[in-house]
Amino acid sequence: MTPIKHVLLCLCSIAFCGALSCSPSPGILDFAVTDRGDRIMDYSHAGYGGGGVALPQAPVVETVSLSAGITDYSPVIQAAIDRVSAMPVKNGLRGAVLLSPGDYPCSSEIRIAEDGVVLRGSGARGEGMSRILMSGDKHTAVVIRRRNQSAPNMTALNQPAIKVSDAYVPFGSSQVTLAQAAPFKKGDVVWIQKKVTRKWISFMHMDDMYRDGKHQTWIAEGTWLTTERTVGSVSGNKLTFTVPLADSYDREYTSDSTFVSLAPETVYWVSNSGVEHLRIVSPDQAESHTTAKYYALSIAGKDCWAQDMDLFETMESVRASGSRITLRKISVIREADHQGSSKPAEFAPNAGQILMDSCYVKGNNIWFVGIGARIFGPIVMLNCTFEGNGRIQGHQRWSTAFLLDNCKVPDGGIDFINRGEMGSGHGWGTAWSVAWNCEAGELVNQLPPGTFNWMVGCIGERVLKRRPFSTEGPMLEEGQFKDYGTHVLPKSLYLTQLEERLGPQALEAIGY
Repeated sequence: MTPIKHVLLCLCSIAFCGALSCSPSPGILDFAVTDRGDRIMDYSHAGYGGGGVALPQAPVVETVSLSAGITDYSPVIQAAIDRVSAMPVKNGLRGAVLLSPGDYPCSSEIRIAEDGVVLRGSGARGEGMSRILMSGDKHTAVVIRRRNQSAPNMTALNQPAIKVSDAYVPFGSSQVTLAQAAPFKKGDVVWIQKKVTRKWISFMHMDDMYRDGKHQTWIAEGTWLTTERTVGSVSGNKLTFTVPLADSYDREYTSDSTFVSLAPETVYWVSNSGVEHLRIVSPDQAESHTTAKYYALSIAGKDCWAQDMDLFETMESVRASGSRITLRKISVIREADHQGSSKPAEFAPNAGQILMDSCYVKGNNIWFVGIGARIFGPIVMLNCTFEGNGRIQGHQRWSTAFLLDNCKVPDGGIDFINRGEMGSGHGWGTAWSVAWNCEAGELVNQLPPGTFNWMVGCIGERVLKRRPFSTEGPMLEEGQFKDYGTHVLPKSLYLTQLEERLGPQALEAIGY
């Protein structure tokens, strides 16, 4: 018995299950191991520090308070952040800018562009809260991102590259074998890249999409799909990564073009910076997201976070790119209904190893969570609640390996889905993903060719759908359901895997 199966069996107890009505499922992950070795991956690496690491407590080194005569606090707060950004780094941190209780009108972006800087309010609710009141031209309230830095190009093959010799690397595996002795060592950050070929596009049935008589492109032939990992060990020609792979690699469909290379050195990502204990308020935006003016938070970072935030009436509220990011206890409240058929995504967690913990969205005609193109997990949504008629989707062009764990979407849906010609050819947006002990109005679990999607212990109406715009074609094949209609043990897959990997202290570090 493998360690993860052992701990899953050991945790099958009513005490662990709590108030949920659960049925024990011995060997609960046995069903998810395919003939080719694919398996539900270890999602516990999602979050700040790679999972199981407490968020830093930065000391306050600057305080901003309300002053008579100031009508725009954007430059005041930015100046305080810039002063902290010039301070030396100690134990990974420079310090925090504290906003005293009160309302802070802001007409422009506030940016954290250096490592180890935190913007901290005095609270997100109650009499002592700190509120940013948005006004002025179109902007995002708080941005964590370098200035004038270009993101690395992950759609082109990085050089020099060493070919992977395995005929098939399963989803969830942590190892690859290289064709020759490699110039890699423990601790190296590498790119694993596979080529999008015409044969694979055809196999995925993504070569026959037409809308209004025009051919729609899912992913362009010749694009490279890139996953970043850290080498944990090297043995001969075999590399073992510290985090499992979030896709499969099949020589038959890549034209024998899967490679590993050292990741390019870049200072694009901000690290060890965050935003916390703050409310952001936008004017009502009862309009299309294409004309919206106000967004709440954008993070381009590695080992960054946002926690304890209430966001009112912002649109496309939280966006994240990079890796190892925690979004904890963030609420998005939209009372003004979005207008138009093209919807905004209130959370866009477009990063690897990202954890959304205890987040909340209320709104209609929106995507609660929409994950973009070529995003490779693990991406975890843990104990989140979404109210309204919105949906959660891997939205377009091959996003993989996300886990919805104990999430509730009572009037909306969870979609592991083929969006076909929608959005100029979004096509398959979700593969190798899991919904665990979730409840939703609708569960759409479709099966991309050559992969799996799993829904385990989920409650909601199972809905079969055709590919969009098809009125007579067949219903698309369902992914795998396990213990449909009743919750299972253990209660949380993410927390169980985290404890199995790092011990109970890892749960305590993240507040469980």
